[in-house]
Amino acid sequence: MTTRRPPRNPPRPAPDRDAPKGRRAARGAQPPRKPAPAESDREDGPQRIAKLLARAGVGSRRDVERMIEEGRIALNGEIVAQPAPLLASLEGLTVDGNPVAKPVSTRLYRFHKPAGCLTAARDPKGRKTIYDVLPKGLPRLMPVGRLDYNTEGLLLLTNDGEFKRQLELPASGVERTYRARAFGDISQTQLEDLVEGIEIDGIRYGKIDANLERRTGRNQWIEMTLTEGKNREVRRVLEHLGLQVSRLIRTRYGQFTLEDLDLGQVEIVARDELFQFRRRLG
Repeated sequence: MTTRRPPRNPPRPAPDRDAPKGRRAARGAQPPRKPAPAESDREDGPQRIAKLLARAGVGSRRDVERMIEEGRIALNGEIVAQPAPLLASLEGLTVDGNPVAKPVSTRLYRFHKPAGCLTAARDPKGRKTIYDVLPKGLPRLMPVGRLDYNTEGLLLLTNDGEFKRQLELPASGVERTYRARAFGDISQTQLEDLVEGIEIDGIRYGKIDANLERRTGRNQWIEMTLTEGKNREVRRVLEHLGLQVSRLIRTRYGQFTLEDLDLGQVEIVARDELFQFRRRLG
């Protein structure tokens, strides 16, 4: 009886045509590398002047860039011509000839803005602004987003320009909720269609969660939640649907609500609440 010997070279398994080869395979075996943070995302080391001054509470990045264009910012006595140079500290920087103070910890305030005042530092027409209404003795604060002259409700204020910018960016996905009193005819079905977004005069408005709260005759209260916050977004959308808005109140921004704040009242957000919010925001 003859015993068969096993073949010297056993058959190889069929190759996996979809498997990565060569360098691709080597890269796949290693954990993915984290991309290096962009300059705009770094929290330490050299940063652009606009970002440094925004974090110091001088204003938003746009405000700072505008100040630079106006020749109001200097470095070691020399007028800064553009916001690109990288600096490691605020040393030597002045605004309108005044040294820039070191930034303090981020603070956030809830403010019940009344109708009949602008969300602006000043108005060429001489109209009242929020700074005419805010109590005296507060630190330098910037509004997070804007509320129209005739819109009332919750307005967040902060001393941190970078935090302000983060809260305002649509990419952050921070929800804003409004209650609108409007006159006209509207159905819940029409309002629910806004969840798909809507285009008005060439401007695209994203998802809006809208609900008809109650109706008396042709007057109704409508609650709307959105994340973009484009200029006059709620009014324009409702007017496009044939409604006349007679009152508009913002009741919520992120997790912060109007609650029991009296008209014109300001209240600081507790540090632990702010810390938890910033952690969730990322």
